[in-house]
Formats: sequence, C-alpha cells, structure tokens
Amino acid sequence: MTRPALFLDRDGIINVDHGYVYDIAEVEFLPGIFALVRTARARGMLPVVVTNQSGIGRGHYTEADFNRLMAWMADRFAAEGAPLHAVEYCPDHPTHGIGCYRRENDRRKPGPGMLRDAAATHGIALPRSVMVGDHATDAEAGRRAGVGTLVLVTRDPEEAARAPQGTLLLPDVAAAAAWLAALPV
Repeated sequence: MTRPALFLDRDGIINVDHGYVYDIAEVEFLPGIFALVRTARARGMLPVVVTNQSGIGRGHYTEADFNRLMAWMADRFAAEGAPLHAVEYCPDHPTHGIGCYRRENDRRKPGPGMLRDAAATHGIALPRSVMVGDHATDAEAGRRAGVGTLVLVTRDPEEAARAPQGTLLLPDVAAAAAWLAALPV
C-alpha cells in the first residue's frame, strides 16, 4: 500500500538557512514547521526530509556531523508531536566536491533521485505527495520525480519566476502549514 509524503527541504524550510548548518547551536526552527508536520501526519502523510548537503562534499563538516544534527532534529520533532519518517540527503557537488564527493549525482536537487529513492524505500505515492522547498530547484526536483503538488516558500520574485509552472507560491512556512490544514480531507 502506498501513502503520500510531505517532502521537506531542510535549510530554509525546517530551519533558518545560515549556510552549511551542522551545529545544534546554529539551528533556529522556522515558525510553523512543527504545525506543518503535525498536519501532514494527521492526514496520513509521511514527512520526509530531502536535502542537498554539499557542505559535506566541500569538507565543511562530516557525514557523522550531519547525522548527529539530524538525530537531534528528529528528537525535537518527535517531542513536538510531529515525528519525521525519514531523511534523504546528497553530499555531492559536481564542481566543488572534494574527492569522492566531486561528482554528478541524480540525488542532488534539482535531480529527482532522493524523492524517487524515498518513494521506493517507503512505499510513497509520488502523485499524491507534496514537495515544500524554498528554491526553484526543490520544486523542479519534485516535478521531475512526479510529485503531485509543488510548494515554493519564497518572497523572492526571481526565485518564484524560476519555479515550474503550477507551483504554489507561499510567503513562509506558517502559510504552508495553514494551506495544508485548510485542504479538504
């Protein structure tokens, strides 16, 4: 049986994007993120984080640092009654990666690989799912994967203009939470 997912970019959707966030002390959760995930859970959606993490590939921090932070985040979400289902990440960068991380990878957004891998692993129905991101590349990854609803959280008109046609534009994560809560069940 397949279920829909709420795919979430991390930096800029879950937390303030301070650039290469890997330390717990740097994390500032965005208003509305826990409500968004609680609402998704109540609707039977699986919350799945899909995040490019080229900071690993660039040598700014390690996969162990990333995993430690994500475990802490998962605990915080669970404590808020909004448990995450899974985390998918891509540490590679085609030009700035170091060593084995310097490569093209279909998992790196705007590639659809992370979403498709999550769908295969967790029995996710992509056409019934929602992708929420703060960059047009997030929405493009969702489009390429076949995600049914694309949501771009941005106040930047240039970023909005780059989004795939049909992308829902919202000003912030709290608005995304209100939008999802208002949808008919």
